[in-house]
Amino acid sequence: MIFLLQTSFYKLLMLATGMLLKIVPLPKPTIYCGPGSSLQLCGNVIQFGYKHVLIVTDAILHEMGLLDAVKAKFETAGVRVTVYDGVEPNPTFAQVHAGLKLAKENSCDAIFTFGGGSPIDTAKVISIAATNTKTPEQLVGFFKAKNPGLPLFAVPTTAGTGSEVSLGAVISDPVTHKKGFVAEPKTVPIAAALDPSVMLGLPAPITAATGVDALTHAVEAYISTLASDESDAYAIASVKMIFENLREAYSNGSNIEARESMALASCYASLALNKALLGYVHGIAHQFGGYYNTPHGLANAIVLPHVLDYSQDACIDRLSELAVAVELGRDTESKSVLAQKFVDAVRQLNSDLNIPSTLDALIESDIPGIAKAALKESHYSYPVPKYMNQAQCEALVGKMVS
Repeated sequence: MIFLLQTSFYKLLMLATGMLLKIVPLPKPTIYCGPGSSLQLCGNVIQFGYKHVLIVTDAILHEMGLLDAVKAKFETAGVRVTVYDGVEPNPTFAQVHAGLKLAKENSCDAIFTFGGGSPIDTAKVISIAATNTKTPEQLVGFFKAKNPGLPLFAVPTTAGTGSEVSLGAVISDPVTHKKGFVAEPKTVPIAAALDPSVMLGLPAPITAATGVDALTHAVEAYISTLASDESDAYAIASVKMIFENLREAYSNGSNIEARESMALASCYASLALNKALLGYVHGIAHQFGGYYNTPHGLANAIVLPHVLDYSQDACIDRLSELAVAVELGRDTESKSVLAQKFVDAVRQLNSDLNIPSTLDALIESDIPGIAKAALKESHYSYPVPKYMNQAQCEALVGKMVS
């Protein structure tokens, strides 16, 4: 009885969230796409007349020299550049503060972020923290920024998070293991470049994990109770493109067409989640990141099939539609059969990409805490198609113990 009352409250909360999303304008960045588009974006930034740009990235990308052409483009045009390359997977507030300090010390008037979801998320929070009186920690939550952030431009180097178009950022607290979600339209970049040429050297395991991360975004948006015609269009396009291109991008990383298609698929998936939000996969995966520093894409990829198993009976229609969209069957077949085919296809995709079904780092004694935090995040933030209680969540997470 108590659980029924709780789920009724969560459904009302999500209904209110859906109404709010319809009212709040969600900006979409200008998108440059194709080989060399990252330098085209630099040219766009130069035309705005900014004097000093903070580049937010990670040390590996910086050391590999992938930023050299970007820096040269700016400096040749007389734009000063400061690089913050201290971002790590599952970025922390300490990293945000370090980048923010550089931005203020150098009077940076724009931010250019180059990297995966971690540098982009870090840059987003630096952007709004630089122009608002709240600390990065105080910006956690919904719509906490009063002023627009520093102008932000993004070049994703992975095809997974779609952070270049999403309205949020996730920052970790390594002490409490909690993920701080900053949900703020003011974090959306002005423009972004989907440049497959900067993704050609991406290692196969990262290609796999980030690709299934994008798939997770699209699927969770499609089975969300807040799904709309707009979010559905983006989600279906994304799922189709991922099933058509991810295996090729994984096995043949130099295929620039497959890389470009995956970059677009990631972007579309994020546009879908902007409207329809996420679900239990992210609620659980965020805890894996907080507890064990598991890369977000890998965490999502491991969790996705397990959550689809649990939710399947509540979203058979939606999963069957995805099965037809990726040509796993015909719409004349039983919806339950089609739904199962889609879940099986997700598992097969993971297997083909050598993604494990369990998490080596997962400790059984941590499961109650993980489940509690995952449910709190999910029930207050995500319009899931089927609710679960503490015992059910613990049982589901327990299936991922190696």
